[in-house]
Amino acid sequence: MSVELLTLIIIAITFAFYLYIGWWARVRDTKGFYVAGGEIPAVANGAAIAADWMSGASFISMAGLISFMGFDGTVYLMGWTGGYVLLTLLLAPYLRKYGKYTVPDFIGDRYYSNTTRAVAALATIFISMTYVAGQMRGVGIVFSRFLQVDITIGVFIGMGIVAFFAILGGMKGITWTQVAQYSVLIIAYMITAGAIAGMLTGIPIPQVALTFSGFAQKLTNLQVELGLMEYIKPFQSMSALNVFAVTLALMIGTAGLPHVIVRFYTVKTVRAARWSGVWAIIFIALLYTTAPALGVFAKYNLINSLNNKTVEEVQQIEWASKWAETGLFQFNDKNGDGILNMTNDDTNEIVIDRDTIVLSTPEVAQLSPFVIALVAAGGLAAALSTAAGLLMAMSSAAAHDIYYRILRPEATEQQRLKVARWSILGAVLIAGWFGIHPPGFVGEVVAFAFGLAAASLFPAILLGIFDKRMNRQGATWGIGVGLAFTFIMILLMRSPQIFGTAKPIISSFFGINAQGVGSVGAILNFAISYFVSRNTEAPPQEIQDLVEEIRIPRGVGQAHTH
Repeated sequence: MSVELLTLIIIAITFAFYLYIGWWARVRDTKGFYVAGGEIPAVANGAAIAADWMSGASFISMAGLISFMGFDGTVYLMGWTGGYVLLTLLLAPYLRKYGKYTVPDFIGDRYYSNTTRAVAALATIFISMTYVAGQMRGVGIVFSRFLQVDITIGVFIGMGIVAFFAILGGMKGITWTQVAQYSVLIIAYMITAGAIAGMLTGIPIPQVALTFSGFAQKLTNLQVELGLMEYIKPFQSMSALNVFAVTLALMIGTAGLPHVIVRFYTVKTVRAARWSGVWAIIFIALLYTTAPALGVFAKYNLINSLNNKTVEEVQQIEWASKWAETGLFQFNDKNGDGILNMTNDDTNEIVIDRDTIVLSTPEVAQLSPFVIALVAAGGLAAALSTAAGLLMAMSSAAAHDIYYRILRPEATEQQRLKVARWSILGAVLIAGWFGIHPPGFVGEVVAFAFGLAAASLFPAILLGIFDKRMNRQGATWGIGVGLAFTFIMILLMRSPQIFGTAKPIISSFFGINAQGVGSVGAILNFAISYFVSRNTEAPPQEIQDLVEEIRIPRGVGQAHTH
């Protein structure tokens, strides 16, 4: 049986399972639609959070970024991991105790202003839309290789699947689907990494193999021989300033991601919310501690498979020819000597899209067709699970925070549910367009979303919990300025991909790149929020009392009160 047919069968089985869960978990009220009725067990919620968190960027792109960026690629590892701990310990329990459906709901009530609520809702839509673009791109890449279809068609297929279980089952359907998707993605990742680690080092545990085999130094020596960068030497792909800025943006951006925060509303109690975080950290750690090992082993295998080979030899490699058909792997004998060489400058004759590293690794290592198919299913599970959570966050912001809380407070339950479902459909269509026209690699696009979250929602949430004097004027101006500054900077630095300019309108903001500029936006947000709040009227006494109450670990009561 061919790899493509086996992949198609396994993907069809997993998709059928996801669709069944979506039908089984269908909901008929807004509480079930937005927060799964608040009845998800902590362990299941931990797995759903992990799936929500470990998107296509984590599964497909992160190991590829580490492969090509070496030591500097670990900024993604540090930023995303540190940010999750920050979210779990610093914000999640307090937000859960407040007991609302969405992040804009918390911000709107905490800052007693529909204007602030609307700004937060728009920020949520901006962040989620940017994030989901990366996920849909990942779905398109997987389909293009393993189903031999165009990336655009792959994106359309992904849009149809995710729209079905998100529209029908809402948060309840998404949660249980994500539990299944986590199982698929982590099994696929661990089997692949373990098999390759065992083949190269004799140690089948990837983390142990990387630590004790000296393989990172071996890859460094190999790359130096070829004139490539020293793999484990820091600050070669990124300056020290950018390493700090990107790590900070990813970290505080994580703590401001609305689709992750809302998952803590789906459990019964604050205690369950904390345990959800603990389980999620355990589940996430399995993949995040494996990714550096997979990145090193994959890069070593790629160099040995392709470098210094004749054009004819590379053309006869089955996986290379199939990836070449997708346009994500290219080789060109520039000097006409018949030999292909990997270099670090314009003479490079082998171009590999970083998003293909994890997906191509089982084929490069000549693992069994079943493992290859399993990785494809895992990549789709990762991308679709996060895309569903993001669609839910956008739908909640549009239907609950803008339509119901601001425009039509008298709307009936059925009207709100109808708008929520139409909102998901609209979000799917827009996300698909961005998936077909992405402004960068999957990991890069996702990093932009984190920057927007860091510059807009994180300061408002943090100050809303820990600063009684913060008022609606300060929060509104802070969110608006932080979001606008970061968004404009990303547009200017990414103008070739977004506007088609020959080169970026600006290359950096005082040396900080597009992925790290969210840190500057967050500092602006904090500064403006503090200045404006201290020069305008203090919040009403009941709001200040509410802030005190949120911080006390008792009296949780019934969640999701309205």
